[in-house]
Amino acid sequence: MNGDLLLEIQVKTLPSQRVNGSTRDILMIPFTGTAGGPWFTGRVIGPGVDTQNIQKDGKAVLSARYMLEGTDKSGQSCRIFIENQGSFDTGFTPTVVTDSALLSDWETAALRATVDVVPGGVAVRVFREGARP
Repeated sequence: MNGDLLLEIQVKTLPSQRVNGSTRDILMIPFTGTAGGPWFTGRVIGPGVDTQNIQKDGKAVLSARYMLEGTDKSGQSCRIFIENQGSFDTGFTPTVVTDSALLSDWETAALRATVDVVPGGVAVRVFREGARP
């Protein structure tokens, strides 16, 4: 993917809950994990949850919401909220809110994410589209 890697989250999934509806199914997967990259190091606090809206034709839209707690590159303690939405067909778009002055431009940057299945969970990589100024 083109762009600067901002963050990689190693997600460890927990037991999920599911409801099978008449028009769609909903799968909720809680998770924990760790995060790292050139700008931030920390962990998932909570747990987070990935809510999968699965149509009867098998197409799914995912929406993961979670908060990270850790340290930014300047050494300051901070938190980052991430809502990552999309699908494996169309890609994923994260929205970020943070109390880090150093990372505050992530809130308005054009971001994309990749999600790769790994043993015990997924690896989420968040990229800034284009080059960092």
